[in-house]
Amino acid sequence: MTAKDSRAAALAALASLLADETRAACLLALLDGRAWTAGELARHAGVAASTLSAHLGKLVAGGLLTEERQGRHRYVRLADARAAGLVEDLAAHLPPAAVRRPPRTLRESSAGSAMARGRTCYDHLAGRLGITVTDALALRGLLRRDTGFALTDAGVEWFRAAGIALEVSSRRPLARACLDWTERRPHLAGAAGAALCRHVLNAGWVVRIGSERAVKVTPSGKREFSARLGIPPEELR
Repeated sequence: MTAKDSRAAALAALASLLADETRAACLLALLDGRAWTAGELARHAGVAASTLSAHLGKLVAGGLLTEERQGRHRYVRLADARAAGLVEDLAAHLPPAAVRRPPRTLRESSAGSAMARGRTCYDHLAGRLGITVTDALALRGLLRRDTGFALTDAGVEWFRAAGIALEVSSRRPLARACLDWTERRPHLAGAAGAALCRHVLNAGWVVRIGSERAVKVTPSGKREFSARLGIPPEELR
C-alpha cells in the first residue's frame, strides 16, 4: 500500500468515527470543555450505558477522546483543542435547516436562544457574544482578519495589560478563526481565544447559565467590555 493509500485509509477510519449519530451527539456535548461521566453521556444520547461504552471505546482508540477513571466512574473529554476544532468545523458546515430546526418545547426554545446569544465553543467564546468580541478586537486594531486571524503587536499588548496570559505552543496557533455555526461568521479561537474565555469566566465578566454551554455577560462584564473594547452594553444583552 502506498503512502497515499495509507493516508486515505486513515482518513476514512477517522470519518467513520463521526458517521454515527450517538458518537456525534457525544462529541457535540463534550464541546462544553468539561469531562463527562459515561452515564451522563448515555443519558444525553438516549442509549444504554453498555451501548455507549462501545462507542466511547472507539472514540478513545481513534484519538478524539481521552479518558480517566476515578473510583467507579469513567470520565471522558475531548482529547485536545485539535479534536475540538475538528468537531467545531464540521458542525459549522451543517445545513441551516439542521441548525435552525423548530424547537419542540418552550424549554428547548429558551435553551436554543441562550446558546445563540452566547456560549462556549470548547474553550473559547461563541455565538453573538463571540462575534461581538471578535469584531471589537478587529475594530480596535488588536486582531487582523485579512489573511486569517492574527493578533497584532497592539493586540498582544492589550492581552498583557488586561492580565491575560497567552500560552504560546507549537501545537496550537495563537489566534485561529472558528466558523460560528449559529452566526455563520468566524469568531476568535486558538490560544488567545481560550485565554480570553478563561479570563472572563474567572473574573466574573461572564457566567454559565443552565446545563448547556450557554453563558451571559454580567453587569460588571458589560462595564469591562465597554471600557476595554468599546462594546456598547446594549450589544451584550
